[in-house]
Amino acid sequence: MLALGATVATTAAVLLAPGAAARPAAAPTVLAPPDVPVANVKAHLAQLQSIATANSGNRAHGRPGYKASVDYVKSKLDAAGFTTVLQSYTYNGATGWNVIADWPGGDTAHTVMVGAHLDSVSAGPGINDDGSGSAGILEAALAVSRAGLQPTKHLRFGWWGTEEAGMVGSSKYVNGLSAADRSKIEAYLNFDMIGSPNPGYFVYDDDAKLDQLFRTYFSGLGVATEPETEGDGRSDHAPFKNAGIPVGGLFSGADYIKTSAQASKWGGTAGQAFDRCYHASCDTSANIDDTVLDRMSDAIAYALWTLGTEAPPPPGTVYENTADLQIPDAGAAVESPVTVSGRTGNAPAALQVGVDIKHTWRGDLVIDLVAPDGSTYRLKNSSGNDSADNVLTTYTVNASSETANGVWKLRVQDTAAQDTGYLDSWKLTF
Repeated sequence: MLALGATVATTAAVLLAPGAAARPAAAPTVLAPPDVPVANVKAHLAQLQSIATANSGNRAHGRPGYKASVDYVKSKLDAAGFTTVLQSYTYNGATGWNVIADWPGGDTAHTVMVGAHLDSVSAGPGINDDGSGSAGILEAALAVSRAGLQPTKHLRFGWWGTEEAGMVGSSKYVNGLSAADRSKIEAYLNFDMIGSPNPGYFVYDDDAKLDQLFRTYFSGLGVATEPETEGDGRSDHAPFKNAGIPVGGLFSGADYIKTSAQASKWGGTAGQAFDRCYHASCDTSANIDDTVLDRMSDAIAYALWTLGTEAPPPPGTVYENTADLQIPDAGAAVESPVTVSGRTGNAPAALQVGVDIKHTWRGDLVIDLVAPDGSTYRLKNSSGNDSADNVLTTYTVNASSETANGVWKLRVQDTAAQDTGYLDSWKLTF
């Protein structure tokens, strides 16, 4: 994971508000995911440790240990029947590589992608950060191969280079995708540090569906989770999120301190970091908690099987946010987000925008639809002659130039004083 002090250019992304969800939400038939043997995951970690030991104690960008790590991962994937590509780039005068692996089959217009960074810092071998995530997704990929999984959606895996310098490899990958190719990625799941020795169970809460997916899994184990905040913007999900791709993932903690409440909930030692060897030479194969590594590796397989075998959304799907949002009287504009995922290509030329606003003087209101790339579409202007209350209507927008997938927002502003109201709900119908 990237250190807090590193400088990274990121674009703020709006999180999906409580109550924002896609409909219909009928549960798909899910094939049972396999148990991912933690012994196999640890065997990969042992190999990464051996690589670091043989190469000046690290697997950092521009060092021979990183290229040896790339070669190890690629050899395993090639032997398992994946189509693998090494994406090269140059950073600080040295060549870096991403390993991209595609499992044959599945609808490429509906792609589920998982990733982890393969590089370490120069100070140590990086076995928890992020050998753990790299080994976890590698063994999950090999489980896909062993099962001969035939997913309905396409499965893609990424091992990123130069994360520790500011998500360089993953940014290179995302920035190299066309708008059409970005729209085909329904979800990106990130696994950066999943074996911390004083562990927590943190779930990325950037997307409601993906957040619920992992919380449901851990609830089934009787394990409580918390929203992941320590790594916000500091790992390889950030470039995907900034491109409007729904992101999720898991994290077991870095250098933040475990509280007494967290120790009561998860065990371990309060008052100590989740990983006291974070970015240090002691981040070795001894710096791993087997239980959290096992559970999180199994959760990766659960996500792949659940998302990869569900049916794509049908035409006419409604994406709705039902969370109430107060509109300040004569105040700043407010925004309500809806995340659209699983669609192919661009939005339709007749995108339906349903709006339900409770307000005592609707003439005060200006309403805009904001596309994932920030483009705005005026739905309603303010008017001193419109003295009726409430806005309950459906607007039609030609959004055919906009990528369908991503975070759409309804922006509402009250431009005059004395009348008040709130956004009750709004929806997009594709």
